[in-house]
Amino acid sequence: MLRILILAALIWWGGRFLGLPRNLRFGLLVVLFAAVLAVQLTLPDGHGLREGTGGSAAPWLLLGGFAIVAGFYARIVAALKTRAQPQETNMSQPASTFTESELDRYARHIVLRELGGAGQKKLKQAKVLVIGAGGLGAPALQYLAAAGAGIIGVIDDDVVDNANLQRQVIHRDADIGKPKVFSAQAAMQAQNPYADVRPYNRRLTGEAAEELFAEYDLILDGTDNFETRYLANRTAVALGKPLISGALSQWEGQLSVFHPAKGGPCYQCIFPEAPAPGLAPSCSEAGVIGPLPGVVGAMMAVEAVKQITGAGAVLQGEMLIYDGLYGETRKIRMARRQDCPVCGSAGHS
Repeated sequence: MLRILILAALIWWGGRFLGLPRNLRFGLLVVLFAAVLAVQLTLPDGHGLREGTGGSAAPWLLLGGFAIVAGFYARIVAALKTRAQPQETNMSQPASTFTESELDRYARHIVLRELGGAGQKKLKQAKVLVIGAGGLGAPALQYLAAAGAGIIGVIDDDVVDNANLQRQVIHRDADIGKPKVFSAQAAMQAQNPYADVRPYNRRLTGEAAEELFAEYDLILDGTDNFETRYLANRTAVALGKPLISGALSQWEGQLSVFHPAKGGPCYQCIFPEAPAPGLAPSCSEAGVIGPLPGVVGAMMAVEAVKQITGAGAVLQGEMLIYDGLYGETRKIRMARRQDCPVCGSAGHS
């Protein structure tokens, strides 16, 4: 029995180390449990395989019962935590109602046929997490706050630098040296006091990603490094969350919506592995025209509004590429890879 438990631990913790989705690891444990029960219930007493897996079905049934009880307990605790969280905005208004000031503020949204009051209500009740408060995060955060997204999380471990101000327009000269998440929070709430902004002044890590993503409906990735992009993609796929991803280089930007749970590809379907060092230089190495992050970041905010409200068609299965130097845009179709190590085995349809 001890050997089976060790194998189960290897599946769970080893799979996590290898980046396997939580649902896949849980499924493998269920298969292992079912196989052990089958051995105990079908083979005769004294059989070597039966003796090697505990000798009796009773302890396994007891263990399974404990697991079911623990699972129900965890769900109850999570539900109680959710109910305990405040459901009001910074202006002490319930998430389902609007003040006269809000109705006037969002009037240009409400008169849009594709949004209306129902769409604006969905925005107010939405929870959006933005990874990065830099070039892409700055305009995305500003427009999400202005649009009336109810809860906006922002995670970044960087501080405002003088060299950021050429393009990261959510920050001011007086903010130099201040953590970007707090600078962004101040700017967003100064623009819209109804926005509930939740700053996370730290780097996104594998240990914290799953718990953090679970609190939000939609993830926007505005980072500039592949390690974080792949981590965000793995976590979003494992939790079935839509991921809006943008990228920049010199005069060109691109963005797409990755949501394998709805049949589209994930980020790793399109970019199976990170490019070799030097092939994809950062903005600090290759340079970037200042307004470009504003263009692409604002597009990411538009995709977020559509994803939340159901208006129009999001860029799922497509990548929009904007060439600022020649004023051109184009789309390319993208397909899901069945052999993708992230979404190909995640069990999404």
